[in-house]
Amino acid sequence: MLQLASDVAALLDLWRTIVYGSRSTVSHFFSECPSCKSDRTTPLPAEKRHHCNGCNTTFSVTVGTIFHQTHLDLQKWFLAVSLVLNAKKGLSARQLARDLEVNKDTGWRIGMQIRKAMAEQDQRELLTGVIEMDETYIGGKPRKGNTGSSGQGGGDKRRRGRGTDKTPVVGMLERGGRVRAQVVKKTDLTSKRLAALVRQHVDTENAILFTDQYQGYIRIKQFMEHRVVNHAKEYVADDGTHINVLEGFWALVKRGIVGQYHHITVRHLPSYLHEFGYRFDHRGVDADALFGKTLARAVGAR
Repeated sequence: MLQLASDVAALLDLWRTIVYGSRSTVSHFFSECPSCKSDRTTPLPAEKRHHCNGCNTTFSVTVGTIFHQTHLDLQKWFLAVSLVLNAKKGLSARQLARDLEVNKDTGWRIGMQIRKAMAEQDQRELLTGVIEMDETYIGGKPRKGNTGSSGQGGGDKRRRGRGTDKTPVVGMLERGGRVRAQVVKKTDLTSKRLAALVRQHVDTENAILFTDQYQGYIRIKQFMEHRVVNHAKEYVADDGTHINVLEGFWALVKRGIVGQYHHITVRHLPSYLHEFGYRFDHRGVDADALFGKTLARAVGAR
């Protein structure tokens, strides 16, 4: 994957094929005008653009992609994609900027644009089989010695778990398959809203849901099979019920935030969850194949 990202000719050939399909070749490739949809276009090699003979405008091959209006070479963009895909716990904007030899603001924008390609599409398949469901809370911890931190210097003790002031995130994981993580409001952690989330993401007729003993999941048994593990007593029930795989995903997300990103605003948290979820969903995919798939998703993900 990194070898491909360093070969400029191969990158251009790959990108043209992704954008324009099998009709594309290195010497001549079909391109459609994004304005009038005409196929009567002429390459302008010097300007690295195309001229539409239909509406008399020019356009770049990056139109309609996450690379549109960039001043960076596609080589650096493709290298950034390979680095982000290879970073299991994420890659900070400053580290990405150092690797690409750009400033931190450019590094941050590149990372956010790549996350758009990692975002889930509007039409997605429902989860099936054994589904683990759990909620977690994401946010910073008070530094030792600060007023108000637990056990340090007095002040109010920070509450943990469902009484915390951190941002709640609900997750559903398909055993051996995909994961869905969604930022919610605290008022959404009710039995009615959680049941609605299950219906939105899970094929209730072809799935079994595993959760902990939280009372917010009480309605789920009304419309699908639901098993519970009581974490106050055990982490694996006698019948094998557990949510340890999803707990492992939460650990991966939190270690990435603490170790790489350090702080994520609530506004951008969904994008970072898409990033972690995308890598998790494709954990068994060959690196080169995943690189090509991610580039294909970059088309239309502006």
